Amino acid sequence: MAITRRLTLLGALCLAPLALSACGKKKPAAVPPSVAKAFMEKNAKTPGVVMTKSGLQYQIVHSGPPEGLHPKPGDEIKVDYEGKLTDGEVFDSSYARGVPAVMPLRGLVQGWMEALPLMRPGDEWTLWVPPDLGYGDQDGGQIPPGSVLVFKLELIGVLPDESSIGRA
Repeated sequence: MAITRRLTLLGALCLAPLALSACGKKKPAAVPPSVAKAFMEKNAKTPGVVMTKSGLQYQIVHSGPPEGLHPKPGDEIKVDYEGKLTDGEVFDSSYARGVPAVMPLRGLVQGWMEALPLMRPGDEWTLWVPPDLGYGDQDGGQIPPGSVLVFKLELIGVLPDESSIGRA
């Protein structure tokens, strides 16, 4: 069952452009770079939104205990999440499936790989992932090329790899 959850999430986050393009739905139009840029510029001015050097934006909704482990690239993570487009359309959700996802941190969209090492178990953040840290110009089926991705992301746990054991 754990393998199924991992494959489900990996399909959603890593292979979504391939899997979703086969769903038979009409392909949405690409988002022009100027529209994505304007959205991110406006969103960056929202109180409480933090922007990293790469352009990833996040807002801390809830903080977990300060002594929790920060995930490292080789670790597995256990998360609940909901991914939406800027128009509010949900494209994937572990909440809807009723089961948190467990997966390796490596290989996820770049925005997640940047945000998760900053988080600790119990943290819930909202992420705004610009196209170059998400799926970029790939044809993602229900995720239009050039889309800003919006995630509600809750880090439930960190399953350290052997090289992470004993670190703070």
